[in-house]
Amino acid sequence: MERRHRQGSHRQEEGGFEEHEEDGPLSAFVCPITMEVMRDPVVIETGHSYERDAIARWFSECRDLGRGPCCPITMQEVCGADLRPVLALRLAIDEWADRLQRDELRRACQWLTKDATEKEAVWALGCAVRGWSGGRAGRRVVRGEGMMQMVAGMLRSGSAMVRLNALEAIQEFAKETDQDREAVSQGDTIRTIVKFIDCEDCQERELAVSALCDLSKSEVVCGKISELNGAVLILGKVAGSKADNPTIAEQAEMTLQNLDRCEKNAVQMAENGRLEPLLNLLIEGSPEKQLLMASSLEKIVLSNDLKILVAQRVGSLFAGVVEKGSLEAKEVAFKVLEHISTNAESAKVLIQENVLLPLFRVLSMSRANLLPPRLQEAAAAVLANLVASGVDFGTVPLDGDRTLVSEDIVHSLLHLISNTSPPIQCKLLEFFDTLSSSAQTVLSIVSAIKSSGAITNLVQFVESDHQESRLASLKLIYKISFHMDHEIAQVFRASPTLLGCLVEVTFLNDGNTDEQHAALHILANLPKRDKHLTRELMEQGAFKIIARKVLSICRREVGSDIYDHTLLEGLVKVLARITYVLRDEPRCISLAREYNLAALFTSLLRFNGMDEVQLVSAKALMNLSLESKYLTSTPKFDEPEQKSRLALFGKKPPSFQFCRVHSGVCSIRDSFCILEGKAVERLVHCLYHGNKKVAEAALATLCTLLEDEVEIAEGVLVLHRASGIAAIFDILKENPSGSLQYRVTWAVERILRAEEIAKATSTDRSLGSALVHAFQHGDSRTRRIAEAALKHVEKLPTFSQIIDKRPSLRGSSMGSMERFLKFDR
Repeated sequence: MERRHRQGSHRQEEGGFEEHEEDGPLSAFVCPITMEVMRDPVVIETGHSYERDAIARWFSECRDLGRGPCCPITMQEVCGADLRPVLALRLAIDEWADRLQRDELRRACQWLTKDATEKEAVWALGCAVRGWSGGRAGRRVVRGEGMMQMVAGMLRSGSAMVRLNALEAIQEFAKETDQDREAVSQGDTIRTIVKFIDCEDCQERELAVSALCDLSKSEVVCGKISELNGAVLILGKVAGSKADNPTIAEQAEMTLQNLDRCEKNAVQMAENGRLEPLLNLLIEGSPEKQLLMASSLEKIVLSNDLKILVAQRVGSLFAGVVEKGSLEAKEVAFKVLEHISTNAESAKVLIQENVLLPLFRVLSMSRANLLPPRLQEAAAAVLANLVASGVDFGTVPLDGDRTLVSEDIVHSLLHLISNTSPPIQCKLLEFFDTLSSSAQTVLSIVSAIKSSGAITNLVQFVESDHQESRLASLKLIYKISFHMDHEIAQVFRASPTLLGCLVEVTFLNDGNTDEQHAALHILANLPKRDKHLTRELMEQGAFKIIARKVLSICRREVGSDIYDHTLLEGLVKVLARITYVLRDEPRCISLAREYNLAALFTSLLRFNGMDEVQLVSAKALMNLSLESKYLTSTPKFDEPEQKSRLALFGKKPPSFQFCRVHSGVCSIRDSFCILEGKAVERLVHCLYHGNKKVAEAALATLCTLLEDEVEIAEGVLVLHRASGIAAIFDILKENPSGSLQYRVTWAVERILRAEEIAKATSTDRSLGSALVHAFQHGDSRTRRIAEAALKHVEKLPTFSQIIDKRPSLRGSSMGSMERFLKFDR
């Protein structure tokens, strides 16, 4: 009111708009003291009217000057300071001011358009704010003339000054009723304000956040804000920037809290990451409301943090619905659980909320027929997700003392696999595959599979047409093949068709890479000495395919990709099978010659960093080298006297390659002699390998050159030229244990039969100490051989002629390493 009276008390020029003469106030409306339109007129004894506050100050000043109160106009002293209100005058002034304000607001409306200049628009916006703040009459005009909507439209002005004034005006409008907030938010006002919040202009952003905070006190406006795509996200970003601007961050958070309180916004807020309103309704709402909220939650894509929040707040609620809810509620609950269980941390929370037991109960055979197949599949999917969380399920109680890997529980789920649809089978197979990936639970799974006899059913999935189930079963069989290789081999022996399907998946299908990888490593883990399986693989042409693949990899050099490494490892393991049945299967010898496998395995020794490939290759070379003495052909001379080596002196050497170790014609391709193709050098290099298993395998292969029925002295000479003797001595000096101790002691004893070597090493204290250690701490065989070696270097006295100190051409009283290798196998 005061503001309204002051603007009408004198003629003013503002923004270039001068009031009309007839709009000026009457002289009776103006206080003679303040010269402004009176707000609270009073009359004194002289009959003149004044503003109450002004005349009261006048009388006070008169008393201060030591005289009685007097009339400011006539200076006539009055008897008392009695001030009487003039109601009629006050009403007349109010009526005049209202009319003046109304006319001013109506004139301002013509400038609240996009055609107005910046000066005109700023004046009009200021007029609208003055009219709104002037009282109820002004508000009525602003509402009645539709000025709120006009002001909102000015937000789209190209002038920053106009936009700022429009935001200030909207902020004033929003401080009143919900009706005013809804009126000003019509059209795209909310969208424009949110756009200002996301802009770089700090002043516009602050005013926009403040205006939106006031507008959000209306439930209708809250609905508009939440429906606007991205609005909640933008507000959340501002609310999280407390370090930059605490004031607007607090206002943004207040806006979000206003949105939270609106029940209709729960779904939209949840879609934008604020789940609390929806979760509250899910917990406290009616069954119908709970179902609606759960259905909405199932469709929302949740971040991992929100999945954890949902699991904490409503995990137990959904566990109860899964077991006891209606069919419709169960379906929604399964979908939500499947969604939030994909994250390991939220899955762990669900496990803590005891979701496992209801899931097992609905999947058990006694109750599985109560659920439609799609819900059984969803339950199995949730179970598969939960076991992928990395929890040790051997310690998580399920029901009393039972756990998820208890034998009867596993039996029940294995039985379900054989009596359900492929999608459910697939999820259950994934469930067992995950449990078999854990060292804590794999033995329990293996034990249950063995006791239930389910391995036959599991292997039969190899020929399944359902690719997902086949892949899951192959992964599972691969995991358990480390513990059930003989049981799996028995199934394949009984059904060559299944083995053929496995070979087809591995080599003949251009299918899933993971599927081929699992199938290949199942073949690699089958017992390598199983002659029946090796013959069957030979019949199906598997070895020829593998040999070509390995040759191709060797030519192009295997890359650093982990898949290339595991692929080569599996291929080499399967290919090495044929080296274990060479004497019993002539076709294996033919294939080894056709693809020159001895040279191939030799080249594989150079793949540093691939320990398993080097280990398997060294063992395969050992098997091949053991056959060399049986495959070496005897040279034929024209004259009997040429059989003597001295008879060849001065004559042209024969065209064949004579092997001094095997005393015949040898080649790496035909007789698998490791003296060719740098095999010995590479094996000696492997003796220094950091992996003791690789070093032991390389040593075992080199020992074939010191075997009975070969020229041991020549074998020692070969090792000497390849610097292998020092490497073998170094292994012994490390005082190994177990089979490596026996192998290296055996090799050292054979080497020390050469008198020159024995004499040269007799002063090597470290070698003598190593032999004494083997003599004192080895097993009975190792001690006996170490004793013989100590006698060679004269560390022990020789009491009999049992030990032959001369390098033997054939045989030895110490026995054959081949017999040890057979025993060791």
